[in-house]
Amino acid sequence: MEIILRQSVENLGKPGDIVKVSPGYARNYLLPRGLAFEATPGNRKRIAMEKARLEAAEAERIKAAQSLAERLENVQLTFSARVGEEEKLFGSVTTADIAHQLEAQGFDIEKKQIDLHEPIKTLGVYKIPVRLHAEVKPEIKVWVIKQ
Repeated sequence: MEIILRQSVENLGKPGDIVKVSPGYARNYLLPRGLAFEATPGNRKRIAMEKARLEAAEAERIKAAQSLAERLENVQLTFSARVGEEEKLFGSVTTADIAHQLEAQGFDIEKKQIDLHEPIKTLGVYKIPVRLHAEVKPEIKVWVIKQ
């Protein structure tokens, strides 16, 4: 199925690009979230006229994400936790914990934007990427220390 992207989608394309995707991906993810249009002849004409506006809007989103990224690069979060043998935590540090601490510091970051593949279960210092935009991924530093 061919679609026209309205916004930048990671590993797919930029606004205005016409790409082929599986019908299920388009129908269940891209179209309902407003990330794309179906590539009909009418939509192709409309997107050609709107391309400059879409590029300007995308540039504005990237600029906003980069300014937030500069502030996030300086953030260091500290979690104190009880540990058992071999410095392993009782419990773990999850994306929800990180998002909660970021919110306490004044950042509006959702837990699904935090790119933590699995919960942190050992002591140490971790660099955790945050997906603000398809092209902007700052890293925050997370310290996990003994309680």
